[in-house]
Amino acid sequence: MPSNPFYSLEQNESYAIITWNETNLTQTNTEELELVIRNLFKKEFANMILNIDSVTEIDGFGVSCIRKGTKICTNEMGIFAVVTKNEEIQDRLDLAKIEDFTLLNTVKEAVDAIYLNDLENDFQDSDDEEQEFDGGFSENESDDY
Repeated sequence: MPSNPFYSLEQNESYAIITWNETNLTQTNTEELELVIRNLFKKEFANMILNIDSVTEIDGFGVSCIRKGTKICTNEMGIFAVVTKNEEIQDRLDLAKIEDFTLLNTVKEAVDAIYLNDLENDFQDSDDEEQEFDGGFSENESDDY
């Protein structure tokens, strides 16, 4: 993806970090954020970190964009983590009551949350596989082999 004045992007195999470079996340620029989220989703990123530490103003369009990002990632068993230390922005996002929302203070905390979520998903997958395997035979049938 070409360089963009609104954000910078860092990608690795487990997650992508979108660092928002603007001081606002409003109707004037949320289309840019939606586009990068969509493009990352097309590249099969289920874990995204949106660092909005520089943001001092967010409106309903910004909140809606974060809601969409959260829904996209959680539908794929991933996390859309939003990072900011700005208490006014945190309060605004908390008031939005976004389902499955992850709001953290640092990118490191967000990375840790992603790895923890991935571990939980792996653990859940292995539990499901064991149940499928165990459910295949009754004790009497297995004695015949």
